[in-house]
Amino acid sequence: MTKRPLEILDQVLNRQPVIISLKGGREIRGVLQGYDVHMNLVLDKAEEEGENGIAELGTLIVRGDNVIYISPSVE
Repeated sequence: MTKRPLEILDQVLNRQPVIISLKGGREIRGVLQGYDVHMNLVLDKAEEEGENGIAELGTLIVRGDNVIYISPSVE
């Protein structure tokens, strides 16, 4: 039986980092603390890798309209 997308997010909730791709080409990695059906996300320990290295962003709320994809991180 196939899993539903929200079931996959429930498996990583508060456990392992996720990678989020946003409109505009940004990618953010962090621990998923919560989400809703609109894909609004709450991330803890968020960080973004850029030209100048890794920028630690802390806790973020990401509006679902900006999310292209979300994927469990491989570490």
